[in-house]
Amino acid sequence: MNRELTKRLHRDYLKVYRISELISNGIFLVLILTYLGLAIAFDWTLLPVWICLGLLALSLLVFTWIVPKVKYARFRFELFEEELEIESGIIFVSNVLVPMVRVQHVELGSGPLMRKFQLAAVSVVTAATTHKISGLKRDEAEQLKRRIGMLAKVDESDE
Repeated sequence: MNRELTKRLHRDYLKVYRISELISNGIFLVLILTYLGLAIAFDWTLLPVWICLGLLALSLLVFTWIVPKVKYARFRFELFEEELEIESGIIFVSNVLVPMVRVQHVELGSGPLMRKFQLAAVSVVTAATTHKISGLKRDEAEQLKRRIGMLAKVDESDE
């Protein structure tokens, strides 16, 4: 089995992940402030505000700084002629082998934040599930998509 390509995610993926989490936490903060305004106006208890602010601080620490770094460090993939191997996970690490003969089609996609950093995700679709490799530079993702398509003998019309 010849090794084709061993890769990790691009470093900019950390920025995208963190910005996405900051947006989510910003929405949570708006909800907390809305409740705070209502609590002051209607003389409600402020205990939920303090609890939510504590949860927000914990969320900022864990999901904005720790989780992205660990996910980035633990994610890797290798492309072989006969299969694609993907290893990921934080607490429970999974190692998946996707046989090329099982690949139905390969997709390339990116959201607004990923496009800003010129990143993309490659989705490898089989009958059972979809395996996603997010956080590759756009040209690398395109190259990987083409290579997997060629190895899996996927028609251009299927992509």
